[in-house]
Amino acid sequence: MRAVFFAALFAVTAAGAQDWPSKPIRWVVSFPPGGSVDLVSRILQSHVSEGLGQPILVENRGGAGGSVATSAVARAAPDGYTFLVTLSSHTINPLLYKLDYDVERDLAPVSLIMSVPQLIAVNPATAYKSMQDVIAASSKPGGIFYGTNGPGSSGHLFMEALRLAAGYPITHVPFRGTVEAMTEVIAGRIDMFPAPALNAINLTKEGKVNSLAVSSPKRLPLMAEVPTLAEVGLPKAQYQFWVGSFAPAKTPKSIVERLNREVVAALHVKETADKIIALGGSPMPMTPAEFDALVRREIALNGEIVKASGYQPQ
Repeated sequence: MRAVFFAALFAVTAAGAQDWPSKPIRWVVSFPPGGSVDLVSRILQSHVSEGLGQPILVENRGGAGGSVATSAVARAAPDGYTFLVTLSSHTINPLLYKLDYDVERDLAPVSLIMSVPQLIAVNPATAYKSMQDVIAASSKPGGIFYGTNGPGSSGHLFMEALRLAAGYPITHVPFRGTVEAMTEVIAGRIDMFPAPALNAINLTKEGKVNSLAVSSPKRLPLMAEVPTLAEVGLPKAQYQFWVGSFAPAKTPKSIVERLNREVVAALHVKETADKIIALGGSPMPMTPAEFDALVRREIALNGEIVKASGYQPQ
């Protein structure tokens, strides 16, 4: 009887996967409207919807570094009608919060969507015209003061990775958000801030900040004059920021692969790619297996940074 039951269950599941999708699909976005995660979700929305033949409904559920939305998706029915779109903070949250889900066990990676590098921004009036200037100045009494969006944020871990790679003393000054921290840099009250490309590009072009280096492995097309950290002699400080999509863990593999194909196809549309580049990002299509490997590597890497930095979750 048990064998018959499981055979019948498999047949129903397989039939459901073959019929997918037969109704609108919900993308739960882990941050509020207007940010990079929300914007790229809406850029992809129409192309993926057309490919699947069903509407894509974007639902913003911010809070706790993206873990509020992630929790909701982890608990959702694995039927292919609820997915998560979130930031790389996904791989940091297990180190910061007591979560009601397991990042690796309860969610299935669907596709990396784009990389979202950060630029090390300083006030143009400072003596820091390059990362070499920063390293030289950091040995002076008091060191360098840098801002972030808060303890344990992606920017904080990035700057800790930079500190560990460069071996110089820097002091963390947490803020409530990017706008507040960038205001302090522009006013000259803190030395630097790891600014999201979306914010840093325009401020650099307007002359309000100088961007000394970018966190990504390659230079940004819209900021080709800004070197990578590897190019300034700090390859170990490279830090990957990204936006990606996940499904509840037991979602049928065929559905995960189908959505992946549609997202990847959308990323290869020139109009889509141009819009992502305009946000300061780079399209980053991956297979589910490749994305899963990236997530697991980053969870381990962030754990090492937290341990080496001595940071204690608040």
